[in-house]
Amino acid sequence: MIKNTLYLLLITALLSSCSTRKRVQGSSNVNRDAKSEAAKRNNERVRNENQSAINGYSKYTVTSYIDRFKGIAIKEMNLYGIPASVTLAQGLFESGFGNGELARVANNHFGIKCTSDWAGRSYYKDDDNPNDCFRVYNNPEDSYRDHSEFLKRKRYARLFELDKNDYEGWAYGLKECGYATNPQYPQLIINAIKKYGLDQYDRPEGELAKIKREDRVLSQINQNIGKSVKDSLIRTAPANKLYTVTTGDTLYSISKRFGLTVDELKALNNMFDNNIKIGQPLIVGK
Repeated sequence: MIKNTLYLLLITALLSSCSTRKRVQGSSNVNRDAKSEAAKRNNERVRNENQSAINGYSKYTVTSYIDRFKGIAIKEMNLYGIPASVTLAQGLFESGFGNGELARVANNHFGIKCTSDWAGRSYYKDDDNPNDCFRVYNNPEDSYRDHSEFLKRKRYARLFELDKNDYEGWAYGLKECGYATNPQYPQLIINAIKKYGLDQYDRPEGELAKIKREDRVLSQINQNIGKSVKDSLIRTAPANKLYTVTTGDTLYSISKRFGLTVDELKALNNMFDNNIKIGQPLIVGK
């Protein structure tokens, strides 16, 4: 009798467990489907808003892309010191010569994703994760300017001390500073610059001009560092939307626990790599 009772209790527990898992999985699927539908509606709205530009789009060749954007790259170089050749080479790769979906629909030529401080429109596209969030710009010029602003961060600060025609230094420096994970990234950039003669758009600068430019840009980077701390969402986030990292946690495990993607978790916390430490507070809710 006791054995039968225990057997019935065990069967009941297993059935209950299976039912719970099914409900959780079903809820997860519903949330994922809802997010996917919301992303589709958002993307359709962006396409409608940019319809005139999309209709007037003419497919670029490598030559026509360079001709179209070399002036913008030179302007950004003169302002910040990023070699025009490097900016053009990155734009060629990231945008598929301006013919990629993000470039055509969202004017995003560098694949820059949304972060927590992004207040503009968004476009969703599968990348590292399903429906990753990318920035939408009003025009390609804004994309090029945001590319410069994106690099004005502490991790890239030392690159702005290079000569503005030192494209090899920038190519290797971007990889060392964590801009790209591809070990061949520097050589890809350098080969593109040499193949298409992009270094003809780089300009040397005198010592005095270089000092003034460095002081101005590095001062802006320092201001950005202070601003990011001041504006950090962690300082104002409600306690029930914060999680403290404990032993064994990874960004992936935390994101799954709170129904986020890794990129969403990183965006909420202004993170640009996957490094976390025990005791670190993370925002886990919007």
